[in-house]
Amino acid sequence: MSLIELVAAFLGFVNVWLTIRENVWCWPVGILNVAMYVKVFWDAKLYSDMGLQVVYIVLQFWGWYHWLYGGRDKPQPPVTLLGKRRFAGWISAAALGSMTLGAVMHLRTDAALPYVDATATVVSLAAQYLMTRKYLECWFLWIFVDVISVGMYAFKQLWPTTALYALFLAMAAGGYFVWRRSWKKEESLRAA
Repeated sequence: MSLIELVAAFLGFVNVWLTIRENVWCWPVGILNVAMYVKVFWDAKLYSDMGLQVVYIVLQFWGWYHWLYGGRDKPQPPVTLLGKRRFAGWISAAALGSMTLGAVMHLRTDAALPYVDATATVVSLAAQYLMTRKYLECWFLWIFVDVISVGMYAFKQLWPTTALYALFLAMAAGGYFVWRRSWKKEESLRAA
């Protein structure tokens, strides 16, 4: 356990807490969080996760911009539904991407858990994109990521990160219900 991991875990909690509340400050906090995790995951030989953090830095800036300027008549876009068919397409693409990245990490690196790490990485990318677009279904992907990440980080003895992802699991479940209420409220306003 390192100080950088402890601070990164704390910032990760704050980031998700702000995201659930649809607070635009989630994005700059997230930038700090993922920048610190680049080092943590490099040291743990979780290279897919480390690369994910680099991508997250870019996605955090994009999300920040989208939430500030993405809507037509309001600064933040509303929560919307992706739909079953499109969500199934995202799941299929994530499964294929996970297998592909896992194979590359297995064959080309000394990655500690190439397939689990790759799955967490690819599904996280899908969830992040859907979250930035404020699709309610993003929370189902986050729940899946959090479940497998708890096991992966425990195996690597990254205890603050394991605790963080266990907390993320509960927060993702709560986030789904908060965003669902927001979606229903928006739908009722549109219907009126």
